[in-house]
Amino acid sequence: MSRQTTKIRYGIIGSGMMGLEHVRNIQLLPDAEITAVTDHSAEIRESTRIMVGEGCKSYTNHRDLIACGQVDALVIATPNHTHFDLLFEIMDSGIPILVEKPLATNISDCNEILQNISNKSSKVWVGMEYRYMPPVHRLRQEIEADTVGNLKMFSIREHRYPLLNKGWNLTNSNTGGTMVEKCCHHLDLMCLVASAEPTQIYASGGRDVNHLTDTDKHNSSELIDNAYVIVNFDNGIRASLDLCLFSEGAYWQEILSATGDRGRIEAFIPGPTRFNQNQEPRQGKIAIADRFSKTERCKTIPVDISLLAAGDHHGATYYQHRKFVDMIRNDGTPDVSVQDGMRSVMMGLAAEESMRTGKVVEF
Repeated sequence: MSRQTTKIRYGIIGSGMMGLEHVRNIQLLPDAEITAVTDHSAEIRESTRIMVGEGCKSYTNHRDLIACGQVDALVIATPNHTHFDLLFEIMDSGIPILVEKPLATNISDCNEILQNISNKSSKVWVGMEYRYMPPVHRLRQEIEADTVGNLKMFSIREHRYPLLNKGWNLTNSNTGGTMVEKCCHHLDLMCLVASAEPTQIYASGGRDVNHLTDTDKHNSSELIDNAYVIVNFDNGIRASLDLCLFSEGAYWQEILSATGDRGRIEAFIPGPTRFNQNQEPRQGKIAIADRFSKTERCKTIPVDISLLAAGDHHGATYYQHRKFVDMIRNDGTPDVSVQDGMRSVMMGLAAEESMRTGKVVEF
């Protein structure tokens, strides 16, 4: 099969909420199709196969899916604690893999993946959707164009609806902790924007409103629902995260602010349409403030309504898959490497440690 002239055939491993977001966005790609799905639940497997339509086959396990010989790309969208075993088993398949964040839930597993990846035949791309939100992409372009001058400070505020109770995600042993499960996205963005390595992390957070009585197999929920995180980088840039997961009424779900010696640029991203009271699609925007003219200009960053309807990440999942398909067709390298994925996990674990001890963690 020539990958340049035929559609890239996807196999989906895990068809939960995020797996289905991948399915809906892949279906929007003109040069890709889904030919195989698997999930531990027979009901979910069948409903996903029906959703994809003719030409898609359902398999009871990932081994049979890979052995079918009908896939050119794999998406792993299973619970966090299963990523390590799945990756280690299928990295020898030679099939490019997009594994949802986080790469793994502990440093030992991340290290083992990193140490063995060069001996494996599959390319591994870690799913970091936040990188591909159009307002975030524009913010990065402006920073690279020197719009703000020498970057000094970068902050991310995410105020949104609570994390869902999925059962398995209530305990840190399965997720790595909220700073890994949820916030590896933000920590990855910090490194990307700062173009530097973290040196110190301090975090303060707690579980104060959500999931206070939820349990999973007699274990109480450990989901953190609010936190502040400060990160120092080796090039002098400082970054912060302001996280609140009981702020459903906020119009903007994420606000990213990058400030340099010449000005500031902010990216504003609204929450998913399905969580809006009036169900109307909302567009993001950027605002650029210049220090010397003391003026600010704003611009809407439009996203096609069909992309907004396909998932909860403001079109980012579609744009991520477009780049993933380009990598496969052009024999490129993953945009988000195993090293990137490992760094974000390590930073999340450091933030969790800082919250437990009240101390700064040297990174």
